[in-house]
Amino acid sequence: MATYLVTGGTGFLGRQVLARLLATRPDAEVHVLVRRGSVTKLEALADSLPGGARLHALIGDLTASELGLEPGTIPQADHILHLGAIYDLTAGDEQTVTNVDGTHAVIALARQLDATLHHVSSIAVAGDHRGTFTENDFDLGQHFPTPYHRTKFEAEKAVRGSDMRWRTYRPSAIVGDSVTGAIDKIDGPYFFFPALARLGALPSGLPLVVPDLGDTNLVPVDYVAAAIVELVHRPHLDGRAFHLVAPRPQPLREVFAAFASAAGAPLPVATVPGGFVRTLLSSTALPGLDAVRRFALHRLGIPPVMLDHLALPTVFDDARTREVLRDSGITVPDLSTYAPSLWRYWEENLDPNRARRGDGPGPLAGRNVVITGASSGIGEDVRCAAER
Repeated sequence: MATYLVTGGTGFLGRQVLARLLATRPDAEVHVLVRRGSVTKLEALADSLPGGARLHALIGDLTASELGLEPGTIPQADHILHLGAIYDLTAGDEQTVTNVDGTHAVIALARQLDATLHHVSSIAVAGDHRGTFTENDFDLGQHFPTPYHRTKFEAEKAVRGSDMRWRTYRPSAIVGDSVTGAIDKIDGPYFFFPALARLGALPSGLPLVVPDLGDTNLVPVDYVAAAIVELVHRPHLDGRAFHLVAPRPQPLREVFAAFASAAGAPLPVATVPGGFVRTLLSSTALPGLDAVRRFALHRLGIPPVMLDHLALPTVFDDARTREVLRDSGITVPDLSTYAPSLWRYWEENLDPNRARRGDGPGPLAGRNVVITGASSGIGEDVRCAAER
Protein backbone atom coordinates (compact mmCIF):
# COMPACT_ATOMS: atom_id res chain seq x y z
CA MET A 1 0.00 0.00 0.00
CA ALA A 2 1.32 3.43 -0.99
CA THR A 3 0.64 6.53 1.09
CA TYR A 4 0.54 10.08 -0.21
CA LEU A 5 0.52 13.54 1.33
CA VAL A 6 -0.94 16.24 -0.89
CA THR A 7 -0.91 20.02 -0.50
CA GLY A 8 -3.37 22.13 -2.48
CA GLY A 9 -5.69 19.15 -2.82
CA THR A 10 -8.89 21.19 -2.68
CA GLY A 11 -7.75 23.56 -5.44
CA PHE A 12 -8.73 23.36 -9.10
CA LEU A 13 -5.82 21.16 -10.22
CA GLY A 14 -5.62 19.41 -6.85
CA ARG A 15 -9.17 18.04 -7.07
CA GLN A 16 -8.40 16.50 -10.45
CA VAL A 17 -5.15 15.00 -9.15
CA LEU A 18 -6.91 13.47 -6.14
CA ALA A 19 -9.65 11.98 -8.32
CA ARG A 20 -7.08 10.51 -10.70
CA LEU A 21 -4.94 9.19 -7.85
CA LEU A 22 -7.88 7.40 -6.22
CA ALA A 23 -9.08 6.00 -9.55
CA THR A 24 -5.72 4.61 -10.67
CA ARG A 25 -4.33 3.54 -7.28
CA PRO A 26 -7.00 1.48 -5.49
CA ASP A 27 -4.68 0.83 -2.54
CA ALA A 28 -3.69 4.48 -2.05
CA GLU A 29 -4.24 6.24 1.26
CA VAL A 30 -4.12 9.99 0.71
CA HIS A 31 -3.60 12.62 3.40
CA VAL A 32 -4.54 16.14 2.30
CA LEU A 33 -3.12 19.21 4.04
CA VAL A 34 -6.04 21.59 4.66
CA ARG A 35 -6.80 24.51 6.94
CA ARG A 36 -9.33 23.71 9.63
CA GLY A 37 -11.89 25.85 7.85
CA SER A 38 -11.54 23.80 4.66
CA VAL A 39 -12.19 20.38 6.19
CA THR A 40 -15.85 20.45 5.13
CA LYS A 41 -14.76 21.23 1.56
CA LEU A 42 -12.50 18.18 1.56
CA GLU A 43 -15.26 16.03 3.05
CA ALA A 44 -17.65 17.12 0.32
CA LEU A 45 -15.02 16.27 -2.29
CA ALA A 46 -14.44 12.85 -0.70
CA ASP A 47 -18.18 12.15 -0.77
CA SER A 48 -18.27 12.93 -4.50
CA LEU A 49 -15.36 10.66 -5.51
CA PRO A 50 -15.20 6.88 -5.84
CA GLY A 51 -12.77 5.76 -3.17
CA GLY A 52 -13.20 9.03 -1.30
CA ALA A 53 -13.07 7.20 2.04
CA ARG A 54 -9.32 6.94 1.43
CA LEU A 55 -8.95 10.74 1.62
CA HIS A 56 -7.93 11.96 5.07
CA ALA A 57 -7.74 15.56 6.30
CA LEU A 58 -4.41 16.68 7.77
CA ILE A 59 -4.96 19.98 9.59
CA GLY A 60 -2.23 22.48 8.74
CA ASP A 61 -1.38 25.62 6.81
CA LEU A 62 1.26 26.29 4.14
CA THR A 63 1.79 29.78 5.54
CA ALA A 64 2.37 28.65 9.15
CA SER A 65 5.63 27.68 10.80
CA GLU A 66 6.36 23.98 10.17
CA LEU A 67 3.09 23.89 8.19
CA GLY A 68 1.13 24.33 11.40
CA LEU A 69 1.19 20.58 12.02
CA GLU A 70 0.60 19.41 15.56
CA PRO A 71 3.01 16.84 17.05
CA GLY A 72 1.77 13.30 16.59
CA THR A 73 -0.53 14.13 13.67
CA ILE A 74 1.97 13.69 10.83
CA PRO A 75 1.33 10.47 8.88
CA GLN A 76 4.01 8.46 7.15
CA ALA A 77 4.06 9.10 3.39
CA ASP A 78 5.92 7.59 0.45
CA HIS A 79 5.21 10.57 -1.80
CA ILE A 80 4.48 14.24 -1.15
CA LEU A 81 2.62 15.98 -3.98
CA HIS A 82 3.09 19.71 -3.47
CA LEU A 83 0.41 21.55 -5.44
CA GLY A 84 -0.33 24.24 -2.87
CA ALA A 85 0.55 27.71 -4.17
CA ILE A 86 -0.89 31.02 -5.32
CA TYR A 87 -1.31 30.84 -9.09
CA ASP A 88 -2.03 34.45 -9.98
CA LEU A 89 -0.17 36.84 -12.28
CA THR A 90 -1.98 39.76 -10.66
CA ALA A 91 -0.80 38.95 -7.10
CA GLY A 92 2.05 40.83 -5.47
CA ASP A 93 4.96 40.00 -3.20
CA GLU A 94 2.60 38.66 -0.53
CA GLN A 95 2.58 35.34 -2.38
CA THR A 96 6.20 34.75 -1.29
CA VAL A 97 4.94 33.37 2.04
CA THR A 98 2.86 30.67 0.34
CA ASN A 99 4.89 29.95 -2.77
CA VAL A 100 8.43 30.13 -1.39
CA ASP A 101 8.31 29.81 2.39
CA GLY A 102 5.63 27.14 2.11
CA THR A 103 7.80 25.14 -0.28
CA HIS A 104 10.75 25.28 2.14
CA ALA A 105 8.47 23.87 4.85
CA VAL A 106 7.29 21.08 2.55
CA ILE A 107 10.92 20.22 1.72
CA ALA A 108 11.65 19.93 5.45
CA LEU A 109 8.65 17.63 5.87
CA ALA A 110 9.76 15.44 2.94
CA ARG A 111 13.18 15.16 4.55
CA GLN A 112 11.62 14.22 7.88
CA LEU A 113 9.47 11.50 6.27
CA ASP A 114 12.10 10.40 3.72
CA ALA A 115 9.42 10.83 1.05
CA THR A 116 9.85 11.61 -2.64
CA LEU A 117 8.84 15.22 -3.26
CA HIS A 118 6.76 15.97 -6.36
CA HIS A 119 6.71 19.73 -6.80
CA VAL A 120 4.21 21.39 -9.14
CA SER A 121 6.07 24.37 -10.54
CA SER A 122 5.19 26.40 -13.66
CA ILE A 123 6.61 27.48 -17.00
CA ALA A 124 6.82 30.87 -15.26
CA VAL A 125 10.27 29.81 -14.05
CA ALA A 126 11.53 30.71 -17.54
CA GLY A 127 10.71 34.37 -16.88
CA ASP A 128 11.48 36.54 -19.89
CA HIS A 129 13.82 34.02 -21.56
CA ARG A 130 13.67 34.28 -25.34
CA GLY A 131 13.97 31.14 -27.41
CA THR A 132 13.70 27.49 -26.51
CA PHE A 133 13.57 26.42 -22.87
CA THR A 134 14.13 22.69 -22.38
CA GLU A 135 13.25 20.46 -19.46
CA ASN A 136 16.95 20.46 -18.51
CA ASP A 137 17.05 24.26 -18.37
CA PHE A 138 16.49 26.27 -15.24
CA ASP A 139 18.67 29.27 -14.42
CA LEU A 140 19.65 30.87 -17.73
CA GLY A 141 19.99 34.39 -16.37
CA GLN A 142 16.35 35.23 -17.08
CA HIS A 143 14.52 38.10 -15.41
CA PHE A 144 11.09 37.87 -13.80
CA PRO A 145 8.43 40.34 -14.93
CA THR A 146 6.02 39.68 -12.01
CA PRO A 147 6.24 38.45 -8.41
CA TYR A 148 4.48 35.29 -9.56
CA HIS A 149 7.30 34.45 -11.98
CA ARG A 150 9.90 35.16 -9.31
CA THR A 151 8.25 33.09 -6.57
CA LYS A 152 7.77 30.07 -8.82
CA PHE A 153 11.47 30.24 -9.77
CA GLU A 154 12.59 30.56 -6.15
CA ALA A 155 10.35 27.69 -5.05
CA GLU A 156 11.68 25.34 -7.73
CA LYS A 157 15.24 26.47 -6.95
CA ALA A 158 14.72 25.40 -3.33
CA VAL A 159 13.48 21.98 -4.44
CA ARG A 160 16.33 21.46 -6.89
CA GLY A 161 18.89 22.48 -4.29
CA SER A 162 17.57 20.12 -1.62
CA ASP A 163 19.08 16.77 -0.69
CA MET A 164 15.75 14.99 -1.24
CA ARG A 165 14.48 12.76 -4.02
CA TRP A 166 12.44 15.16 -6.14
CA ARG A 167 10.61 15.61 -9.42
CA THR A 168 9.15 18.88 -10.65
CA TYR A 169 6.28 19.54 -13.06
CA ARG A 170 5.90 22.74 -15.09
CA PRO A 171 2.42 23.27 -16.56
CA SER A 172 1.68 26.12 -18.92
CA ALA A 173 -1.51 28.20 -18.53
CA ILE A 174 -4.14 25.74 -17.30
CA VAL A 175 -7.68 26.02 -18.68
CA GLY A 176 -10.80 23.98 -18.00
CA ASP A 177 -11.48 20.29 -18.39
CA SER A 178 -11.29 19.26 -22.04
CA VAL A 179 -14.48 17.17 -21.73
CA THR A 180 -16.75 19.09 -19.36
CA GLY A 181 -15.14 22.51 -19.73
CA ALA A 182 -15.31 22.95 -15.95
CA ILE A 183 -13.12 25.57 -14.28
CA ASP A 184 -13.51 27.36 -10.97
CA LYS A 185 -12.29 30.89 -11.61
CA ILE A 186 -11.73 33.54 -14.25
CA ASP A 187 -8.08 33.56 -15.30
CA GLY A 188 -5.88 33.74 -18.38
CA PRO A 189 -7.88 33.66 -21.63
CA TYR A 190 -11.18 33.74 -19.72
CA PHE A 191 -10.69 37.45 -19.03
CA PHE A 192 -11.26 38.04 -22.74
CA PHE A 193 -14.44 35.95 -23.03
CA PRO A 194 -16.90 38.81 -22.28
CA ALA A 195 -15.42 40.86 -25.14
CA LEU A 196 -15.62 37.82 -27.38
CA ALA A 197 -19.25 37.32 -26.41
CA ARG A 198 -19.97 40.86 -27.60
CA LEU A 199 -18.33 40.01 -30.94
CA GLY A 200 -20.71 37.06 -31.08
CA ALA A 201 -23.52 39.53 -31.68
CA LEU A 202 -21.94 40.49 -35.04
CA PRO A 203 -22.64 38.56 -38.25
CA SER A 204 -20.43 35.45 -38.17
CA GLY A 205 -19.51 35.94 -41.83
CA LEU A 206 -18.01 39.37 -41.21
CA PRO A 207 -14.37 39.33 -42.41
CA LEU A 208 -12.00 40.03 -39.55
CA VAL A 209 -8.31 40.96 -39.73
CA VAL A 210 -6.28 40.44 -36.55
CA PRO A 211 -2.75 41.54 -35.62
CA ASP A 212 0.04 39.00 -35.18
CA LEU A 213 0.69 39.32 -31.43
CA GLY A 214 2.77 36.18 -31.00
CA ASP A 215 2.18 32.79 -29.40
CA THR A 216 0.85 31.43 -26.14
CA ASN A 217 0.52 27.98 -24.56
CA LEU A 218 -2.68 26.60 -23.04
CA VAL A 219 -3.27 23.13 -21.62
CA PRO A 220 -6.43 21.51 -20.16
CA VAL A 221 -6.49 20.62 -16.48
CA ASP A 222 -7.37 16.96 -17.07
CA TYR A 223 -4.21 16.44 -19.11
CA VAL A 224 -2.05 18.06 -16.43
CA ALA A 225 -3.59 15.95 -13.66
CA ALA A 226 -3.33 12.71 -15.62
CA ALA A 227 0.29 13.39 -16.59
CA ILE A 228 1.32 14.24 -13.01
CA VAL A 229 -0.19 11.08 -11.53
CA GLU A 230 1.39 8.95 -14.26
CA LEU A 231 4.82 10.56 -13.88
CA VAL A 232 4.72 10.23 -10.09
CA HIS A 233 4.65 6.46 -10.49
CA ARG A 234 7.13 5.96 -13.32
CA PRO A 235 10.47 4.62 -12.01
CA HIS A 236 13.91 6.20 -12.40
CA LEU A 237 12.73 9.79 -13.01
CA ASP A 238 14.01 11.51 -9.87
CA GLY A 239 15.86 14.78 -10.37
CA ARG A 240 13.98 15.63 -13.57
CA ALA A 241 11.63 18.40 -14.66
CA PHE A 242 8.63 17.80 -16.92
CA HIS A 243 6.97 20.35 -19.18
CA LEU A 244 3.21 19.83 -19.19
CA VAL A 245 2.44 22.03 -22.16
CA ALA A 246 0.92 22.05 -25.61
CA PRO A 247 3.60 20.44 -27.78
CA ARG A 248 3.83 23.45 -30.08
CA PRO A 249 3.37 27.19 -29.53
CA GLN A 250 -0.21 28.32 -30.16
CA PRO A 251 -0.45 31.50 -32.25
CA LEU A 252 -2.86 33.96 -30.62
CA ARG A 253 -4.73 34.17 -33.91
CA GLU A 254 -5.33 30.41 -33.70
CA VAL A 255 -6.53 30.68 -30.09
CA PHE A 256 -8.84 33.55 -31.01
CA ALA A 257 -10.25 31.56 -33.93
CA ALA A 258 -10.95 28.52 -31.74
CA PHE A 259 -12.93 30.51 -29.19
CA ALA A 260 -14.55 32.79 -31.78
CA SER A 261 -15.89 29.70 -33.55
CA ALA A 262 -17.32 28.42 -30.27
CA ALA A 263 -18.88 31.83 -29.54
CA GLY A 264 -20.37 32.26 -33.02
CA ALA A 265 -18.23 35.36 -33.56
CA PRO A 266 -16.52 36.39 -36.82
CA LEU A 267 -13.41 34.38 -37.64
CA PRO A 268 -10.09 35.96 -38.62
CA VAL A 269 -9.43 35.80 -42.35
CA ALA A 270 -6.00 37.44 -42.37
CA THR A 271 -3.18 38.51 -40.09
CA VAL A 272 -1.29 41.80 -40.21
CA PRO A 273 2.02 42.65 -38.49
CA GLY A 274 1.39 43.34 -34.84
CA GLY A 275 4.27 45.65 -33.90
CA PHE A 276 2.19 48.83 -33.63
CA VAL A 277 -0.66 47.08 -31.81
CA ARG A 278 1.79 45.49 -29.36
CA THR A 279 3.07 48.98 -28.53
CA LEU A 280 -0.46 50.23 -27.87
CA LEU A 281 -1.23 47.24 -25.63
CA SER A 282 2.02 47.42 -23.67
CA SER A 283 2.28 49.00 -20.23
CA THR A 284 5.35 50.83 -21.56
CA ALA A 285 3.19 52.86 -23.95
CA LEU A 286 3.28 56.65 -23.76
CA PRO A 287 1.56 57.97 -20.60
CA GLY A 288 -1.44 59.30 -22.49
CA LEU A 289 -1.90 56.06 -24.39
CA ASP A 290 -1.45 54.00 -21.23
CA ALA A 291 -4.24 55.93 -19.51
CA VAL A 292 -6.60 55.18 -22.41
CA ARG A 293 -5.45 51.57 -22.38
CA ARG A 294 -6.14 51.19 -18.67
CA PHE A 295 -9.57 52.79 -18.96
CA ALA A 296 -10.56 50.48 -21.82
CA LEU A 297 -9.29 47.41 -19.96
CA HIS A 298 -11.16 48.44 -16.83
CA ARG A 299 -14.40 48.65 -18.81
CA LEU A 300 -13.76 45.17 -20.18
CA GLY A 301 -12.75 43.72 -16.80
CA ILE A 302 -9.27 42.73 -18.01
CA PRO A 303 -6.30 43.22 -15.60
CA PRO A 304 -3.57 45.22 -17.44
CA VAL A 305 -0.94 42.63 -16.48
CA MET A 306 -2.77 40.07 -18.64
CA LEU A 307 -2.01 42.06 -21.79
CA ASP A 308 1.65 42.37 -20.87
CA HIS A 309 1.86 38.56 -20.79
CA LEU A 310 -0.61 37.72 -23.52
CA ALA A 311 2.17 36.29 -25.68
CA LEU A 312 5.13 34.22 -24.51
CA PRO A 313 8.71 34.98 -25.56
CA THR A 314 9.62 31.35 -24.81
CA VAL A 315 9.13 28.06 -26.64
CA PHE A 316 8.85 25.18 -24.17
CA ASP A 317 10.33 21.87 -25.31
CA ASP A 318 8.41 18.91 -23.84
CA ALA A 319 10.04 16.16 -25.91
CA ARG A 320 11.28 14.17 -22.92
CA THR A 321 7.88 14.28 -21.21
CA ARG A 322 6.12 13.08 -24.36
CA GLU A 323 8.62 10.25 -24.66
CA VAL A 324 7.99 9.09 -21.09
CA LEU A 325 4.22 9.26 -21.62
CA ARG A 326 4.30 7.75 -25.11
CA ASP A 327 2.84 4.38 -24.10
CA SER A 328 0.34 5.77 -21.56
CA GLY A 329 -2.23 7.19 -23.96
CA ILE A 330 -1.96 10.55 -22.17
CA THR A 331 -1.64 13.31 -24.75
CA VAL A 332 -2.58 16.99 -25.10
CA PRO A 333 -5.70 17.46 -27.23
CA ASP A 334 -5.75 20.18 -29.86
CA LEU A 335 -7.39 23.36 -28.57
CA SER A 336 -9.87 23.42 -31.44
CA THR A 337 -11.36 20.12 -30.24
CA TYR A 338 -12.17 21.29 -26.71
CA ALA A 339 -12.61 25.07 -27.04
CA PRO A 340 -16.41 24.57 -27.47
CA SER A 341 -16.56 22.80 -24.08
CA LEU A 342 -14.61 25.61 -22.40
CA TRP A 343 -16.83 28.24 -23.96
CA ARG A 344 -20.07 26.45 -23.12
CA TYR A 345 -19.11 26.01 -19.45
CA TRP A 346 -18.09 29.68 -19.14
CA GLU A 347 -21.26 30.87 -20.86
CA GLU A 348 -23.52 28.78 -18.63
CA ASN A 349 -21.69 29.28 -15.32
CA LEU A 350 -19.25 32.20 -15.31
CA ASP A 351 -20.47 34.81 -17.80
CA PRO A 352 -20.87 37.96 -15.64
CA ASN A 353 -23.46 39.39 -18.06
CA ARG A 354 -25.77 36.38 -17.92
CA ALA A 355 -28.74 36.63 -15.56
CA ARG A 356 -29.25 33.46 -13.52
CA ARG A 357 -32.18 32.41 -11.45
CA GLY A 358 -31.14 28.86 -10.60
CA ASP A 359 -31.51 29.38 -6.85
CA GLY A 360 -35.13 30.54 -6.89
CA PRO A 361 -36.52 34.05 -6.33
CA GLY A 362 -34.08 36.48 -4.80
CA PRO A 363 -34.73 38.92 -1.94
CA LEU A 364 -35.98 41.62 -4.36
CA ALA A 365 -38.62 39.43 -6.02
CA GLY A 366 -42.01 41.19 -6.09
CA ARG A 367 -40.58 44.55 -5.03
CA ASN A 368 -40.32 47.85 -6.90
CA VAL A 369 -36.75 49.10 -7.21
CA VAL A 370 -35.62 52.65 -8.01
CA ILE A 371 -32.15 52.96 -9.59
CA THR A 372 -30.43 56.34 -9.85
CA GLY A 373 -27.75 56.92 -12.44
CA ALA A 374 -29.12 54.08 -14.56
CA SER A 375 -28.27 55.65 -17.90
CA SER A 376 -24.53 54.96 -17.79
CA GLY A 377 -21.71 53.13 -16.02
CA ILE A 378 -22.49 50.76 -13.17
CA GLY A 379 -26.07 51.99 -12.95
CA GLU A 380 -26.69 51.05 -16.57
CA ASP A 381 -25.18 47.60 -15.99
CA VAL A 382 -27.45 47.07 -12.97
CA ARG A 383 -30.52 48.20 -14.92
CA CYS A 384 -29.73 45.93 -17.87
CA ALA A 385 -29.17 42.97 -15.56
CA ALA A 386 -32.48 43.64 -13.82
CA GLU A 387 -34.32 43.79 -17.14
CA ARG A 388 -33.04 40.43 -18.35
